[in-house]
Amino acid sequence: MRREYSDEALKALILNFIMRKGRWGEHYFPIDTMANWLGQVVKNNGKNIKKKVKELANEGYLILHKGNTTASLNPRLKHEIMEYIENNLSDVEQ
Repeated sequence: MRREYSDEALKALILNFIMRKGRWGEHYFPIDTMANWLGQVVKNNGKNIKKKVKELANEGYLILHKGNTTASLNPRLKHEIMEYIENNLSDVEQ
């Protein structure tokens, strides 16, 4: 079922998705594939997902690879990422 997410909840959803896939450091995941998968859950077909990925990269939570087409979680911010997900996805079903 698709639903509307706030900006912070969408960022936490992206981080949670990548974390569940185990993509830390040099082990990365294609952004297009992630946008397609999360687009099935997000109400606006995932149009904001790529924008939020760039914002997360600018904030240091994500590391972009291969010409910004793939992303992984920053292992140096592991505790902050876990806390961010917990704080912003507490009301959202995971």
